[in-house]
Amino acid sequence: MEATVTTATEGKVWGGGNKPLNASYGKMMIWYFILSDALTFSGFLAAYGLTRFKFIDSWPIADEVFNHFPFLHGVDAPMYYVALMTFILIFSSVTMVLAVDAGHQMKKSKVAWYMFFTVIGGLIFLGSQAWEWKNFIQGTYGAVETKGGQILQFVDAGTGERLALSDFAVPGSEAKQGVNANGMSAQVEEAEHIYAVQDIVDGFNTHQNVLLRTERLDEHGHKTLLTREQSAEKLKNAVHVVEGANLIRNEYGNTQFADFFFFITGFHGFHVFTGVVLNVIIFFNVILGTYEKRKSYEMVEKVGLYWHFVDLVWVFVFTFFYLV
Repeated sequence: MEATVTTATEGKVWGGGNKPLNASYGKMMIWYFILSDALTFSGFLAAYGLTRFKFIDSWPIADEVFNHFPFLHGVDAPMYYVALMTFILIFSSVTMVLAVDAGHQMKKSKVAWYMFFTVIGGLIFLGSQAWEWKNFIQGTYGAVETKGGQILQFVDAGTGERLALSDFAVPGSEAKQGVNANGMSAQVEEAEHIYAVQDIVDGFNTHQNVLLRTERLDEHGHKTLLTREQSAEKLKNAVHVVEGANLIRNEYGNTQFADFFFFITGFHGFHVFTGVVLNVIIFFNVILGTYEKRKSYEMVEKVGLYWHFVDLVWVFVFTFFYLV
């Protein structure tokens, strides 16, 4: 008898036909997609974490890399803009929740407004990410790379502040005509930069307050600062001028940092862009009364699940790249 009751109870729970647990086919498929995509992002972030652990003593310091804020040129604002981006994306999840709730109440105008605010939040985030990429690629200070692939950055001996190449480099050296600091043929890529290696060497020799620091971190988590003599010796091995970041080298430190940054944040940005497109389609369907005629706003709930997932993934990306 007990077994019969149990079976009957299970039948009520699982016997939903094409709607197990009262979830429609479309909603179940969204959950399957989210699960598979979560595993994909987990693999990427795990690879990032393992690589960072392997090169922990030369990994770029996030506060020094992401320190820009729009219209505040020259102001050191570490992580402020990234935090603002994160807040905007999370707030767009709130408006999505309100849109879903309004859909349950069959309030068409409220659904439309909340969907509109969600789309605006997504567009602001995408624009902010594009602006951040632009600054990351363009760079701020510049550096040089040695024969062994080590990145050397320049600082002021008195203040300890980072120096840009333009602060001390002497433009117009013979390096641009074909001879670099080692007396060898200059790399063709030097022509792509404002300064050549010899320009930087000449500027270093002229300005006694300039020191070098390596990408290696000391016991306090700071870049290793070299003496004037050590700096001059290290600079003899410089072969490339590095300004900003790309998939080959970057001025911030370990080259793999930029590789992971472009790939993972770009992959997430593609998800956000896709979510914005879906939200725009749903928004216009709401305006046209499509779901009002169906007497169901389940499509809003489905796209909402995807949007919440995208926001949640960003929390992990934000933590791995910017906070840890």
